[in-house]
Amino acid sequence: MSKLPSHAAYVIIGAGIHGLSTAMHLAERLRVCGETIGANGTRIVVVDKSGVGAGASGIACGVVRNNYYQPAMRELMAHCVSVWERDPQAYSYHAVGYMQISPEVMREQVGTIYEQQKAIGYDSDFIEGERESLDHMKTLFSDWQARNITSVLHEKRGGYANNLAAVRGLAKKAAALDVEIVTGVEVTGFRSDSGSSAITSIDTNAGTIDCEQIVVGVGPWINTIWNLLELPKTISVKGRDGKLHDGVRMWRYMALQEGTLGVDPDFLKTNDGRMPPVLHVDTDAPLRSDRDGKLITDSLWGIYYKPDFHFNGVQGGAMPAVVEPDADAVRVDPYGPKSPEFVVTDNFADMWTSALAFCQKRFEGRHGVYRQEPSGGIGCFTPDSFPVFDRFRENVYVIADSNHGFKMIGVGELVAHELLGGSSDLLEPFRFSRYAQGKLHPVSNSPFPWS
Repeated sequence: MSKLPSHAAYVIIGAGIHGLSTAMHLAERLRVCGETIGANGTRIVVVDKSGVGAGASGIACGVVRNNYYQPAMRELMAHCVSVWERDPQAYSYHAVGYMQISPEVMREQVGTIYEQQKAIGYDSDFIEGERESLDHMKTLFSDWQARNITSVLHEKRGGYANNLAAVRGLAKKAAALDVEIVTGVEVTGFRSDSGSSAITSIDTNAGTIDCEQIVVGVGPWINTIWNLLELPKTISVKGRDGKLHDGVRMWRYMALQEGTLGVDPDFLKTNDGRMPPVLHVDTDAPLRSDRDGKLITDSLWGIYYKPDFHFNGVQGGAMPAVVEPDADAVRVDPYGPKSPEFVVTDNFADMWTSALAFCQKRFEGRHGVYRQEPSGGIGCFTPDSFPVFDRFRENVYVIADSNHGFKMIGVGELVAHELLGGSSDLLEPFRFSRYAQGKLHPVSNSPFPWS
């Protein structure tokens, strides 16, 4: 662990996608302005209580997509995809594309996504009709057999990135610009001068660091930092009914459901021998177990999957599970696969492998090669399940991604611009004030809370 300095112009909490992207882009912009970065100039310090990529970024599925029903999310993600495309090798980014395969209840909304993708110049194809959708999928996979599908949105951009490799690529770029990354440093409190809400210093387990500006990019640990900043646990939200709803919890947790099928990643190649797009399938067809034929669900359900050489198999997931306790009662640590509470169970394995078999014949009878290893994690969600990017306590910039984080590598560039006095139209729809003002994002028919 490097020594924590006594002062820095910018302290960034969290060495994941957001923290490192912000640090890198901030250093780039300051250098362009002629400033020296580092101990002899403008000091940018990233602190993390564990290490680079030790949190959600390091276990992320890594999917990069534009498939959002919300216009603001689509526009923001188009920017983020462009950042992934700038240096795919450094970010271990695979631009294989992305497919949203949907039932009739979602067709109209997915068609709206397509029309608005066209409007912003984001390349995609849209196929409508049950027969047309099946024929299109069979041009890619001869064994395609998913039912109750009436539309396919095929995004030509997007794909996925290898989680830890991407984060380490960002860390390397940031360090090359003289950003200091100090690990093993846990934030324990914030200090401010009497009569001012601005934070003047941060208390940590490694000492106190004075600072001028702070960026919080801690993923599922946001509730902890939020409490240390003495920000509200509950808020008022102006609903779509025009009424103000008081006492709404600011943060809630959901358990992520992901796993890996232990097959060669080449197992999922297309008819012409290419690596396929990331596949996301939603349907209202009944799902039965591929093991014993028992009904798993007859409600709308969805999965996503992709071949992945980092995971060494076919990796993906399904809808998250609700974590019922209040956010303050949820134990985030130990995180991810190390958690005794929030790893996936055999119920997920049965559902996901059965869903794979529902989609493609090649997966029938493959439950036995599901990799029985701890997987999953938890995400911390806002009241509407979409991010908050805003300033609090005068000089604290909060990046609260509401579990959309990994794919949003470009948010750090926009935050860096705002830290230096600029304003981002792409971030404006995600201000905290939207809740009281009723400027909420539209809700899709997807079974996933983040689409």
